[in-house]
Amino acid sequence: METIATIDVTIIEPKLKHPTIFKKFDSLNGGEAFIILNDHDPKPLYYQLLGERGNIFTWDYIEAGPEQWLVKIKRNDSSSEPSIGELVAKDFRKAEIFKKHNIDFCCGGKKTVAQACIDKNIDFLAVDADLKKLEVTNSTSSERFNEWSLDFLVDYILNTHHEYVKNSIPILKEYTSKVAKVHGAAHPEVITIAAKFQLAAEELDEHMLKEEKILFPFIKELVAAKSNNLNSPYTSFGTIKNPIQMMEHEHDAVGDIFKEIVELSNNYTPPEDSCTTYKVSFLKLKEFEEDLHQHIHLENNILFPKSILLESEL
Repeated sequence: METIATIDVTIIEPKLKHPTIFKKFDSLNGGEAFIILNDHDPKPLYYQLLGERGNIFTWDYIEAGPEQWLVKIKRNDSSSEPSIGELVAKDFRKAEIFKKHNIDFCCGGKKTVAQACIDKNIDFLAVDADLKKLEVTNSTSSERFNEWSLDFLVDYILNTHHEYVKNSIPILKEYTSKVAKVHGAAHPEVITIAAKFQLAAEELDEHMLKEEKILFPFIKELVAAKSNNLNSPYTSFGTIKNPIQMMEHEHDAVGDIFKEIVELSNNYTPPEDSCTTYKVSFLKLKEFEEDLHQHIHLENNILFPKSILLESEL
């Protein structure tokens, strides 16, 4: 049976408590662990360890009060943690967890969960607990995006998300403009929202055109080359990393615009004196942003990395 050392924090001089624990942690090899015993919840230690050592450990409560707390701290076998985007790519249900905790899983998908929590002062333990609960339940989603072929995924993005954006932009332009005209005097933020959406629409129109005319056809050519044992097709833009980097930058730009819209609209909450068009406008903006999140996730976290890998294989 495995024997794990226990540090009784209650008998250590206060100024030496954390240094003692850090020294013990730093002596661990990957996979090794120790237990701390304390007379109160040592959660502040968790955040200090996370901030100074990074997300390279697990933190498990063996006993949580009221008289004593026992916590098992284990050093991970590897300091390489999956990114938020990788987690969502494997199980899209996790997107709802990140959304619940106001963590960006599309444009911010390259960060680890721990880093995102540190950046936004979010309780990592609460996020981690929700993710662990989800992992023990079976996925009911029929859309296993990460398993699809790249050409099929391209067609899905075009037929589902590009079409949605194209159909929704004229409607939202009309709604936001009307609300700005009628309610702008009493609620000047709607004038800014209308202008912000107009800017986002222009960005997306140009962005999707580049994907449809240049990037997506090239990805399909890569898939065909792989199937026929051919070399990577010729392109005037060099490696596929170049247009992908541009697309990701444009995703960030549109994502930032919608963050401003969310703030301006108080998270799409219409005022009490709003009319039906006002309410529908906010509901439609919220729906548009939710679709945009999944749209960008599929490209940033699945399509683009796999396309780069495919090109390197050819």
